[in-house]
Amino acid sequence: MEGPTGATGAQGVQGVQGMEGPTGATGAQGIQGMEGPTGATGAQGIQGMEGPTGATGAGASINSMCALNAQHPTISIATGGTAIPLPDCHVLDSFHVNANSTIFTVPQAGIYMVAYRISVAASCTLSSRIWYNGIALPGSIISPASGISCYENTQLVQCNANDTIQLQMFGKNESVTLQSTTGATLNIIRLS
Repeated sequence: MEGPTGATGAQGVQGVQGMEGPTGATGAQGIQGMEGPTGATGAQGIQGMEGPTGATGAGASINSMCALNAQHPTISIATGGTAIPLPDCHVLDSFHVNANSTIFTVPQAGIYMVAYRISVAASCTLSSRIWYNGIALPGSIISPASGISCYENTQLVQCNANDTIQLQMFGKNESVTLQSTTGATLNIIRLS
């Protein structure tokens, strides 16, 4: 018969380490973690240098004028034309006006809006116009077939410096009385 197992002997000396085995396959990627809290706002940076000044924008119209006659005068109109004096409420803005307040001189070349109104106390068949450099401004003439008491007209005009403008009535020898307060007005406004 086999006898009893003997006691375990002492451990032997460790053998030489073997060679490293091959790298194992990469494991599956883990689940992405939750987004962390937003960090505190950083300190405000210093102000940058001031940029260059921009180009000047378009401003209000310059070289524009207005004048009126509020004196309720009676004016003798000649067949060939008589200038209506506009001595009141001058806002000339570089325009020049003669001593009789009948001739207005343009100070600068440009496109102007020229508008007039004549209000007479009694209806008449006289004609009205803008007299421009010694000739009638095309399109400015009002020649009523029957009596009227209000003449109104607006034109755009390409003007040169020193051009002259008058407001006239014409057509026959007749006296006319302007209405009080605003008997006649002339507005010349430079648009460009």
